[in-house]
Amino acid sequence: MIAVVQRVRRATVTVADRIAGHIDAGVVALVAIERDDAENQVKWMAEKLVRMRIFRSSDGEKHFDLDVTQIEGAGILLVSNFTVAAATSKGRRPSLDAAAAPERGKVVFDQLVEAVKLLHPRVATGEFGADMLVSLENDGPVTFILQTDQPTNP
Repeated sequence: MIAVVQRVRRATVTVADRIAGHIDAGVVALVAIERDDAENQVKWMAEKLVRMRIFRSSDGEKHFDLDVTQIEGAGILLVSNFTVAAATSKGRRPSLDAAAAPERGKVVFDQLVEAVKLLHPRVATGEFGADMLVSLENDGPVTFILQTDQPTNP
């Protein structure tokens, strides 16, 4: 699983001229589910998205001191984005071979959404598989790439 994570002042996902998800201050994660992702990747990513300290301290002294749970009213906007898994090192066309098939991707993405909701009450999403317009105001700018380890075979 790979996520492009941004600290935002606000963000909105629009599908077919209707708002599918919106947050004010918080975290936006564009998430790609990879073929071999399983429960351990879901748990790791959920914990990391909620617990990663990417917000300024209340006195403004430290840039990365607080997590999203410590910011009053902050939310997490999760957007499924299989293109984040693209391999771009060869040729001119991105390879999407690492991305999970849509049916599997939806199952794992929904598991991630539920896992994040268990850790933080304010979670919004886009619409899996839809043509989405994502609008955000990056705060900082602050952007990180998170990538889980692939599962090991027993």
